[in-house]
Amino acid sequence: MEIKAVSKYVRMTPTKARDLTRAITGKSVGEALQVVELNKRKTAACIGKTLKSAIANAENNAELSADKLYVAKAVVENGPTIPRYWPRARGSATPIRKKTSHIRITLTDEKPSKKK
Repeated sequence: MEIKAVSKYVRMTPTKARDLTRAITGKSVGEALQVVELNKRKTAACIGKTLKSAIANAENNAELSADKLYVAKAVVENGPTIPRYWPRARGSATPIRKKTSHIRITLTDEKPSKKK
């Protein structure tokens, strides 16, 4: 059984968040929570919230125990980019791209097989 949780329009760049999602993919939920809580980045807090939401979905909706769950997939996708401008000399402007992300976490009750 697969349980999903999604956080959309999170104000962080996807490239900075992807290394943490790669680190928690395939681990048990307890190990993944430890990895996320010990990380100092802002992305760790956002991914941790989504992971806890997925755990709550599994316990409340599917009536599964959190001890037997594994992170099947953790993906950070590109969200819309918010355009902003920085004033420059002689009335010109420099564009600033404020990036957003969509975080998708899928949990499963089966232990994932290791890929080579």
